[in-house]
Amino acid sequence: MASAETSTPDTGAIADEYDTIVVGAGFAGMYMLHRVRQLGLSTVVFERGSDVGGTWYWNTYPGARCDAESLVYNYAFDPELRSDYQYRWPERFSRQPAILDYARHVAERYDLRRDIRFDTAVTRAAWDEPARQWVVETDRGHRVRARFLISAVGCLSDSQVPDIPGLNTFRGDWFHTGRWPREREVDFSGKRVVQIGTGSSGVQAAPVIAQTAAHLTVLQRTPQFTIPAWNVPLTPEVVDASLERMQQMTAQLGDTAKTRRLWEIFGTKKTFDDSPEEREAFFEQLWQSAAGAFPFGYLDTMTDPAANEEAAEFVRRKIRSIVKDPETAEKLMPRYPIGTKRQIVDTGYYETFNRPNVTLEDIRADPIDRITPEGVVSASGKLIEADVIVFATGFDAMTGPLFGLNIEGVEGRKLQDAWASGPQTYLGIAAHGFPNLFMLTGPGSPSVLSNVINSIEQHVNWLTTLLEHLQEQHVDRIEADLEAQARWTQHCTDTANETLWPQTDSWYMGANIPGKPRVFMPYLGGNALYQTEIDEVAQKNYEGFECRSEQAGRQPV
Repeated sequence: MASAETSTPDTGAIADEYDTIVVGAGFAGMYMLHRVRQLGLSTVVFERGSDVGGTWYWNTYPGARCDAESLVYNYAFDPELRSDYQYRWPERFSRQPAILDYARHVAERYDLRRDIRFDTAVTRAAWDEPARQWVVETDRGHRVRARFLISAVGCLSDSQVPDIPGLNTFRGDWFHTGRWPREREVDFSGKRVVQIGTGSSGVQAAPVIAQTAAHLTVLQRTPQFTIPAWNVPLTPEVVDASLERMQQMTAQLGDTAKTRRLWEIFGTKKTFDDSPEEREAFFEQLWQSAAGAFPFGYLDTMTDPAANEEAAEFVRRKIRSIVKDPETAEKLMPRYPIGTKRQIVDTGYYETFNRPNVTLEDIRADPIDRITPEGVVSASGKLIEADVIVFATGFDAMTGPLFGLNIEGVEGRKLQDAWASGPQTYLGIAAHGFPNLFMLTGPGSPSVLSNVINSIEQHVNWLTTLLEHLQEQHVDRIEADLEAQARWTQHCTDTANETLWPQTDSWYMGANIPGKPRVFMPYLGGNALYQTEIDEVAQKNYEGFECRSEQAGRQPV
């Protein structure tokens, strides 16, 4: 296994032209590289970090861990890789170092680093119509051409620090959880820490920071529903029991999984099929074991407001029972439908507010006004003194990382202009006006509402088959049909509108970014139904795509 201090080798020179350029060397970029190599395509991967891992390279903040179970948050494409590694995972929900170690292990096992150019960010990608190529520029001065451009930049990689006046005057240190320092350890011992934000990274960071800080003040705008991880070491006995449980669940679903939407995957009955006593017992069972799947225990939690309120009120009762101070407990009460924001899994989050060195401030009631050299000042004039400020303020999700590549399609149209009213994709993988561009886990795919590695493998496997088909047919230009794109985007919207998700301001809706269109961006059909959808497109000769070759002009694939 690679150590956490693996050094990056010299990865060689850059050619002028490739068959394929991949942007990003996280789990999506690594697997895409592996598969295009199998097709015999010349490929280079540009990665702005100094090593593989993507999210797990950058997110090294205190408490960072995955909210999907280790035994499923890994590649399935190679049964030997999975079986060799499954007994190495240290915990049910692994911490960042263990996941980064796994990514490095994969890079070594398949000799991936030789085709990756690290410390290199793509600054512009422009479509050259006459040449039918993408021209990609980097911050290292490269200007490289390729027939196909594949984005593997991830959905949560564009860190957002809020524009708060006076930040540059602060005399202490400040950090964003998504860009935590790698060159040194951040020591909170004896310091007054202000944490801004209580999303997933904030919920994970606060309990750890509180252990050593002299005082931690958490500035909360929106309370979160978070479910205990009940994390345990993965002994061989626990691994065997977990694998058996997962196999039983898969067998129970059988072929019905192919038609079930995300919110229907785990449930077998509706909320009010049970008596109040039965519901309470079932919610307790979910609380003790379901982790992030808690909102999906009943079939109708995500579609029926009354059913959702039953689940939400159960969690509120748990908060009241855990948090000793009634006023603090009330501040922690979420009032939106449970599950409609990212479902967080925690280790001791609510308990943290019982510590004498932790304070919770409601910045919806008293917003942040400015930052001074001494700390954070609220609109009421209250100064919260700080030696360190931690921004747990999230990301410009899904579209932000793509816009950061400065993609220009047909006739120089920028992707952000084409998506001015919200992202428009076909299958979450392609966009009209941007030929030969493919987006792994893009808007309009299950992506962030799935086990993301499953979604990555779905996209990469499907795209690999498509690229092979294009080679065989000598097709050099493929583009999503405008009408097919409109139908798919509407299908995603209609699916979301069957649920409660769009009723909540969340980063799924772009609500955390000022001025961003309010559009529900992921596809809520879930991985199984999505696989059925994309397989059908392939079986119908890639219906919904327009293709051209030098010999035949425009034609279906």
